[in-house]
Amino acid sequence: MFERFTKAAREAVIGAQEKARLLGHDSIGTEHTLLSLVAAENGAVREALRSEAGEVDEAYVRAAIIRHVGDRSETTTIADRDAEDAAALKSIGIDLDAVRAAIEENFGAGALRLPGPAPKKKGLLGRFTPTAVTGHRPFSARNKKVLELSLREAIRLKHNFIAPEHIALGILREGQGLAMLILAERGVDVGTARERLTQSLNTPAA
Repeated sequence: MFERFTKAAREAVIGAQEKARLLGHDSIGTEHTLLSLVAAENGAVREALRSEAGEVDEAYVRAAIIRHVGDRSETTTIADRDAEDAAALKSIGIDLDAVRAAIEENFGAGALRLPGPAPKKKGLLGRFTPTAVTGHRPFSARNKKVLELSLREAIRLKHNFIAPEHIALGILREGQGLAMLILAERGVDVGTARERLTQSLNTPAA
């Protein structure tokens, strides 16, 4: 399935991992995928999800995630980011090396290189606090379903590719995750958002 993803869609999936990691969360949920989508430079998804209450932007979604789930980044250290990336993506059948090769071919060598591990923090008794992100960080079952539904949305629209808008349509179609709750709290109309996303996909790039 992943070979159908555009570069931007691949970056959104990989970005969701980074968003979860930076917040110190143990799994990659629909909320992290939404955060990655609206943080992208291309504002198509952000614009499509706009409501009368305002834009669904990175700052709003991040604040909403913290409100619902919390921010555990202060007690988080990262031992091996590359290994975590590979393990998490492998759980949904994605070859990280192939993704890297494709992205670096277009954006230059080292485009996905992440900073080194953060220094460990000491606890109250002088011991190192345990990390919340050591080892495997999986995609949640709902988030896997969203990615599957993004493919179904592409098939429904007779597209032979999966773009960020398809992933957003997958979030709307799944309809039960934290991402949907965040959108509902912002007053996003699902029907309107679907129409805008579909229109964006069917509008040729200038």
